Amino acid sequence: MESTLPTNRSSGLSLRGIAGVFKLRIGVVITFTALAGLSVSGGPSLSLAQLITLTLAVLISSASAGAFNQYYEHDTDPLMSRTRNRPFATGEIQHGPVWLVVIFGLMAISVAAAWIALNAWAALFTFLGAFFYAIVYTVWLKRRTWLNIVFGGLAGSWAVLAGATAADPQVGAVPLALAFVLFLWTPPHFWSLAIAYRDDYAAAGVPMLPVVVGDQRAAKVIFGSTLLLVAASMLPLAFGRGSIYFAGAAIGGFLFIQKAWLLVKNTNRATAMTCFHASLAQLTLVLTAAIIDARF
Repeated sequence: MESTLPTNRSSGLSLRGIAGVFKLRIGVVITFTALAGLSVSGGPSLSLAQLITLTLAVLISSASAGAFNQYYEHDTDPLMSRTRNRPFATGEIQHGPVWLVVIFGLMAISVAAAWIALNAWAALFTFLGAFFYAIVYTVWLKRRTWLNIVFGGLAGSWAVLAGATAADPQVGAVPLALAFVLFLWTPPHFWSLAIAYRDDYAAAGVPMLPVVVGDQRAAKVIFGSTLLLVAASMLPLAFGRGSIYFAGAAIGGFLFIQKAWLLVKNTNRATAMTCFHASLAQLTLVLTAAIIDARF
């Protein structure tokens, strides 16, 4: 009888294959946002065991959502150069129902661990982060509307709140402001990538913003969205954040605005990828500055 276990066609999954299936790089970013939310919460310090549980719960729930995204899109991933080598798309990993058991099992374990070790609010936000990426974005919105990443981007916002409520179930103004920053950050970040891979999304029938309105108009929307994002990133200053946070938000914001303006002036794949990487730098600076400012 042929095995239905989630293995590849060789002797086993490589570490690189596992990282790819579960989108661990994205999971690390999501986990970092949760730790930033924890740092700015103002609540009591977590024990080492609680901190480890929070980190693993957010990472594993995000990883399960990433794996579901690839499982669900195994039919469209082969149509895109960026995704055609994913294990489900190539057939390296068997696409079968056992993977759904693994994916939802991991999500359930991560949410349960957050509930037991932390509290119900942290567990809820951990769940919502995975749910919005796996179901709201991937299943409900991605193939239907250009607003897909706008609402799907809430996954990062929920992670901030998961971290904040792990220490204090009553969410304060600074974590809410930081969650709002994550909500505004995701669209210009992803739309920059979508300009670089517009033909891929068009071939796969995914209505990303550049596919719907064209690269030039999308670039203008990215620039406007970046201005709004950078303005919002200053909100934590009104609630007690200090000079360290201001420096990180200002430097990161200036860099992102500059690259977004260059994208408007010369819209092509190279400037789109430069803008995409600038968005990552901006988020890293904001979150790192928030953690340092809160703790030191």
